[in-house]
Amino acid sequence: MAWLMLLGALLCMLRVGLGTPDYSDAPVSPKPHNCPDQCVCAADLLSCAGLGLQDVPAALPVAAADLDLSHNALQRLHPGWLAPLSRLRALRLGHNELGALGRGVFSNASGLRLLDLSSNALRALGRHDLDGLGALEMLLLFNNRLAHLDEHAFHGLGALRRLYLGCNELAFFSFNHLHGLGTARLRTLDLSSNQLGHILVPELAALPAFLKNGLYLHNNPLPCDCRLYHLLLRWHQRGLSAVRDFARDYMCLAFKVPASRVRFFEHARVFENCSVATARGLERPEEQLHVQVGQSLRLHCNASAPAVGTAWVSPQHELLLAPGSRDGSIELLADGSLAIENVQPQHQGIFVCLATGPRLHNQTHEYNVSVHHPRPEPEVFSTSYTTLLGCAVGSRAPSPLQDLSAQSSELSTTSPDAPSRKASTHKHVVFLEPGRRGLNGRVQLAIAEDFDLCNLGGLQFKVSSESASSTGSEGPVMT
Repeated sequence: MAWLMLLGALLCMLRVGLGTPDYSDAPVSPKPHNCPDQCVCAADLLSCAGLGLQDVPAALPVAAADLDLSHNALQRLHPGWLAPLSRLRALRLGHNELGALGRGVFSNASGLRLLDLSSNALRALGRHDLDGLGALEMLLLFNNRLAHLDEHAFHGLGALRRLYLGCNELAFFSFNHLHGLGTARLRTLDLSSNQLGHILVPELAALPAFLKNGLYLHNNPLPCDCRLYHLLLRWHQRGLSAVRDFARDYMCLAFKVPASRVRFFEHARVFENCSVATARGLERPEEQLHVQVGQSLRLHCNASAPAVGTAWVSPQHELLLAPGSRDGSIELLADGSLAIENVQPQHQGIFVCLATGPRLHNQTHEYNVSVHHPRPEPEVFSTSYTTLLGCAVGSRAPSPLQDLSAQSSELSTTSPDAPSRKASTHKHVVFLEPGRRGLNGRVQLAIAEDFDLCNLGGLQFKVSSESASSTGSEGPVMT
């Protein structure tokens, strides 16, 4: 027994000598205050994802700015449940079993920027379901069962920039007032993979260009309407990304039955009897402006009626309000016009004016501004000096062109066996400009014979039909 005690004492001395920490009495770090059981709390992040929760945890930490409750079994949300979370900026509720929302659910979420309600069982959105979300910028509602949107379902979402309603069961969407949404800030509207079979084409055409660029309508049973076809075709030709990137997924029903689906841009025969005149006047054409770098530019918002409020959208999709752009290069004047004192390349693109008033409904006016660098002054080229120099050289030394034979099976009608015709002493090499019609952008040479540049008095001019045809040939031209 004595040797066991001695061995134990020796081990204790070794542990102390080697500095081995003793964790037996160390206190266990407690979880952050109010962190729900099984959830993860890290600074201002709270994740309760994938826990099979049927109800929202009762106590939530007030410091949470990002709350993740996705991939659970939540079926309903209680009014005022977000009251303690005054700092909340992102709320993720995707992949739950929410069938409805209700008034007051988001009444205490005035600072929320991101709301994810995707992959739930929502069937409708009421007028007050989204009240209290005035600062919301992104709303995800895709992959639900939405079949009905109240006329003013989005009326309080004045800051919304991106709305995703794809993969639902919507058969109608009002493009006239966007169910209460304003177009000043909205950049993305996803309505893909729904049941949209009736679209008012004039309302679609009246949308501003920046929203058309982010309007996704693919994978819908659209009607094979001539005006809609020409409108979408024009968007495709303009390179609007929502149409260009999903061109193969734009379908229409030729005979109003699912089996008659055809692709808009691959079955042009369906629309071969459509006249372009049917789509004329649908879209107000944008004004084309050309301006040089360093010049000044002023754009007027030409609305059809007096406007109470005016805003602009820059080519970089920046919303321009008074006094102007963030970098100070664009100024908004009191009359609603836009002024640029020193135009630069970044000002190139489409400027959109948004005008609102009692007799206007988000009327837009578009300018397509092209910015060019000023062209340098062309250098003065004196042909008299070069001609005299050529004459001087020709009189003192034999011309290297004297041995040049003019016989060619392509450029001459004489046979190769016929006596060759020697070129004259003073030939002039002419460079034809590549921009001339028929030259295909290539520089061609023409060696002019039978005249002496040093004896211009005897020069005779003759116009023949062959000279016109030779100008459009592919090879060198010899006259």
